[in-house]
Amino acid sequence: MNLNQPIESFRYIGPIYLKRLHKLGIKTLRDLFYHFPFRYDNFSNVKKIREIKIGEEVAVEAEVKKINTRRTPKKKMFLTEALIEDNTGTIKAVWFNQPYLTENLKPGTKASFAGKVKESGRDIFLSNPAYEKIDSASNLIHTQGLVPVYPETEGLSSRWIRFIIYPLLQKYLPKIEEFLPKEILKEKNLPDIKRALFQIHFPENKTQAERAKKRFSFEELFLIQLYYQKQKKKLQSQKGAKIIPKKEFIEEFKKNLPFSFTEDQKKAIREILDDMQKGVPMSRLLEGEVGSGKTVVATLAAFVTVRNGYQAVIMAPTEILAEQHFKEVSKLLSGLNIRIGLLTSEESKFAWKNSNKTLLFSEQPLKDRILIEGVKNGKIDILIGTHSLIQERVKFKNLGLVIVDEQHRFGVEQRASLSHKTNKEKNIIPHFLSMTATPIPRTLALALYGDLSISQIKQLPKGRKKIITKVVPSSKRQKIYEFVRKEIQQGNQAFVICPLIEESKKLSRPSPKTEFGVYLSLTGVAAAEKEFKKLKEKIFPDLRVGLLHGKMKQREKEKIMRNFRNGKIQILVSTPVIEVGIDVPNATVMIIEGADRFGLSQLYQFRGRVGRGKKQSYCFLFTESPAKRTRQRLSAIVSAKNAFELAEKDLKIRGPGDFIGKRQSGIPDLTMSSLSNLKLVKEVKEEVEKILKKDPELKNYPKLREKLEKFKQKIFLE
Repeated sequence: MNLNQPIESFRYIGPIYLKRLHKLGIKTLRDLFYHFPFRYDNFSNVKKIREIKIGEEVAVEAEVKKINTRRTPKKKMFLTEALIEDNTGTIKAVWFNQPYLTENLKPGTKASFAGKVKESGRDIFLSNPAYEKIDSASNLIHTQGLVPVYPETEGLSSRWIRFIIYPLLQKYLPKIEEFLPKEILKEKNLPDIKRALFQIHFPENKTQAERAKKRFSFEELFLIQLYYQKQKKKLQSQKGAKIIPKKEFIEEFKKNLPFSFTEDQKKAIREILDDMQKGVPMSRLLEGEVGSGKTVVATLAAFVTVRNGYQAVIMAPTEILAEQHFKEVSKLLSGLNIRIGLLTSEESKFAWKNSNKTLLFSEQPLKDRILIEGVKNGKIDILIGTHSLIQERVKFKNLGLVIVDEQHRFGVEQRASLSHKTNKEKNIIPHFLSMTATPIPRTLALALYGDLSISQIKQLPKGRKKIITKVVPSSKRQKIYEFVRKEIQQGNQAFVICPLIEESKKLSRPSPKTEFGVYLSLTGVAAAEKEFKKLKEKIFPDLRVGLLHGKMKQREKEKIMRNFRNGKIQILVSTPVIEVGIDVPNATVMIIEGADRFGLSQLYQFRGRVGRGKKQSYCFLFTESPAKRTRQRLSAIVSAKNAFELAEKDLKIRGPGDFIGKRQSGIPDLTMSSLSNLKLVKEVKEEVEKILKKDPELKNYPKLREKLEKFKQKIFLE
C-alpha cells in the first residue's frame, strides 16, 4: 500500500479542496491519515427528547416535523428553526446563518442531532446542533460518540475532513503494514498501526484515543532516536583527526587573552579537547547564553587543530555574523601566525597577524578563486563564512574541525556536506562542534540531539554588568522614551522589538488614540512598520531611526545591521529577525513591545542584544495584557538567574515549538507536545538502545529499516 499516493487522486478532492488541503500541509494519503484531531466533541450522551436537561451536551435521533428560515429584524441574520420529534416528545433545533438547511432537512427527514440544550424564556432548544441523516447504511461519525475536531482552514471544516477520511480508512487500513517491533508494542501496551490509526480518528472512548496518541508519539520519537543513535554509532566507527592538546598550545593561546576563562569555559574546553584526541570524530553541541564566551572556546579548539597540522572552518548563518566572527577570531589569534580567510557571497578577505602582532588584512577584497586556492593548498588555516562554504569548488587540504554557529539555522545536508570536505585519501572525518545561544531543555536534548554530546557554559565573564530589566505599564511609556533620548545623547544606541511586521486585523483593532497619536491594539501587538513610523516622525524626528524585518531581502537586512553596528542608525526598530549572537557593544537599551507574545527564552535572547559592552544596559518589557499569567511569566525573566532556568520554565509554559520552530520543524503536533514528556522520551531512548544493541543493522526488522530510510529523506531539524 502506497501511502504517498497524491491526495488529488481520491474521490471528492477537486482543485478547490486540493488547494485548501495543501494549506494544511496535506498532500498525500499519509498526510491525511496523520492529520490527527486536536480534541474530541463528546456526544456519547444519546438520549430521548423527554430525558434531556438544560445545559447538557446531548445527541438525539429524531424526525424533522417542520422547518423554516426567517431574517431577524435587528441583527439582519438568518434564523433557521426546526421542530424535531421522537417517540417521547418534541424539541426545537435552532441554527444561525444556515438558510440552506431548509433544503437539507426537509420535513420527514430522520437524523441524528448533537449539541447543547439551552433555554430562552419558556423555550428549550438545541443550539446550533451538528446533524447527519439516518439511513440503513449510516455510520454516525458527526453526531454520536467521540467526534474528532481537526486543525482547520477556511473552507475546510472538521465535518468535511471526517466525511473524507472515514471511507478512506475503511478501504486502505487493511493494506497498511506494521513496522514497529512486535515485542515493543506488547511491552509498552501500544496498539498496532491499523487499530491506532482508526482509533485516533474515531475512538469508542477516551482510553482508546489516549492509547492511539501514545502510539504515534512513541512512533515518531522512536524514529528520531533511531536515526540519531545509528548516526552516532556510525560516527564512532569512523576515523577522526587525532588532535593532541599540548600544554604549550593552550598556554600560547591564553597569553593572548586579556581575561581568564570562567570555570564553565574551562570545563567545556576539557570536554571538547578530550573528544578531539580520541581519533574518533567528535560530535558536540556547545550551549551558552548570549555573551558567555562560546566563540573564545571554539577559537581555542580551532587554534589547537591548526597547531596539529589541520585546517578548521567556522560557518555562520549570515554574512554579518560571519564578518563578526572573522574580526573576533583575528583579534583572538593576534601574533600567533594563523592565516584566516573570510568567504561570503558579498566578498572574500584574508587576515593574519605576524610575529610583530601587525594585523595584515587584504587591503581590497580578494577574488574568490585566490582564497579558494589558498584553502585547497593549505595556505589558509581557518576559513570563516556563510553557506558559500559548501560550494562544490571549496575544498580543503586537511580539514580537521567544523564549527557551526546556530546549527539549527542550517539543513542537515548542508552540515553533512561541510563535514565531508577534506582529503578523502586520508579517510578522515572532521570533528564537528555546534554552537547555540538557545539553551535546550533536558527533554529536548535527549529527544532531538541523540547524536551530540553537550557542553554548557552558564557563567558570564567577570565584570559583566547585570542588565536592568523592568515590566513597564503603558502609562510610563513617555518616561521610557525620555530615557532612551538621554542614552542616545550619551552616544549609545537602542533596539525596539515588535512581534509583527504589519498591523494584523485578526490580532488588533483600533482603540482611542494615545497622546502620541498612535493606535494601540487591544492585544498589545505592535507592528514594526507602524512603530517605526511613529518613532521616526513623532517621537524621535531628530534621531536616526532604522527598520528591519524578515520580508526584506538578505542584502538589505545585512546593510541595515551594518549601519546600526557602525552607528549610522541610532534606534533600530525590528521584528524578531535580529540575529542571535550579533554584537553591538554600543547598544544599551532594549524595548520589547507586546512582550507577552514571546516565549521566555526568546525574550532572554532579545535582552542579550544589549549589555555586550562595559556600560550599564536596560531592557523594558511592554505589554497590554492584563492576564495574571502574563505578569507571572514576565516577572520570571526579571528575576531569572540564567537562561537555562528560563528554558525549562518556558518548555512547561509554551511547549517545545518555541525552541525548535514548530512551522519549520516538520514534527507533527502530537509528537511536538510529547517532546516535553521526559518519561516517554527516556522510554523511547531505552528501547532504541536495546534494539541497536542486539541488531545494529536492523537485519531482523526489514519493515523498520525500510521505514527508517523513508524517515531519513524527510529529516526535519532544519
